[in-house]
Amino acid sequence: MPEVIAADGSVRNDNWAIVARPEAGESLDIPEGQPALIPVDLWLAGADHYAGRNDIGVWFDSHDEPEQLASRVHEPALIAVNFPRFVDGRGYSIARLLRERYGYSGELRAIGDVLLDQLQFMKRCGFDSFALRPDKDATKAARCLNFFSQTYQAAADTDVPLFRRRAS
Repeated sequence: MPEVIAADGSVRNDNWAIVARPEAGESLDIPEGQPALIPVDLWLAGADHYAGRNDIGVWFDSHDEPEQLASRVHEPALIAVNFPRFVDGRGYSIARLLRERYGYSGELRAIGDVLLDQLQFMKRCGFDSFALRPDKDATKAARCLNFFSQTYQAAADTDVPLFRRRAS
């Protein structure tokens, strides 16, 4: 079973299935008896059908705009952001917008091409769980999540920059 890393460095089994966007003419195939993450626009199209279900979450692709979920940001059981390639940084912005502008306080997961050296930066942007790429070692995640002892800027994980923290 795949694993997911929490922001505190703990590793647990990942029981969420990521449902791919169906091809034209096909319907959404949600697995039975397993929590599932579906594309955000498809969740919005059937939001009344998914209302109150704690086994259905959404995932954003890097080109999706987080404001489309703004009025319903607290409804999905889990929100994930896909990183299709490690060089695509749009997911960091999506995470910050979901946390800071839209007030999302639930679990925010990074999925896709997630590498160990990105974890601390993802955590600073508001992610609190990470589904590593399958070829990466999850046991090294705790060290990578706290590689730097201090950060200079304010971010989703602290709203006080270092110079203010030093002054107090």
